[in-house]
Amino acid sequence: MSQPSSLSFTSSLDSSLLVCDVAGSYRLAAPAEVLQAALRVLAGQLRGTEMLSSPQAVRDFLRIKLGTLEHEVFAVIHLDAQHRVIEYVEMFRGTVSQTSVYPREIVKEALARNSAALILVHNHPSGVAEPSRADEMLTQTLKSALLLVDVRVIDHLIVAGPTILSFAERGLI
Repeated sequence: MSQPSSLSFTSSLDSSLLVCDVAGSYRLAAPAEVLQAALRVLAGQLRGTEMLSSPQAVRDFLRIKLGTLEHEVFAVIHLDAQHRVIEYVEMFRGTVSQTSVYPREIVKEALARNSAALILVHNHPSGVAEPSRADEMLTQTLKSALLLVDVRVIDHLIVAGPTILSFAERGLI
């Protein structure tokens, strides 16, 4: 099976996305191929950009990456001193309603990447973006642990389908 080399829209009214393989033949793109291409574009827009001046790109990336998962994922977006993206890292995977998060591991990853700040991210497969008391306590625990090594927590985002809740916007950080 050959790897897709480019994507383009057809001129037909349905605007189907086509994939061109290495041999130059076109076929309809599978939904997974469309999502993977979108993730590559959005990740490219985030890397090295000023995170705080591009909240829509962050939200779009996270909606595609985490919004449809049927299990919880806890991730971290590592930022440099100018709040440019160093890397997005999925740290922990859980069940449909919870995931275990280990502060020590997050601190280790932040130090390994020389992060100056982090954005914490996790999804709620239930589709309800409201933070639980456990979410709030975890955020405070991580914030305290990271402050010991001079890494700031800028925000904690909860992705619930198309909805994204920001702890910073709610005054919870």
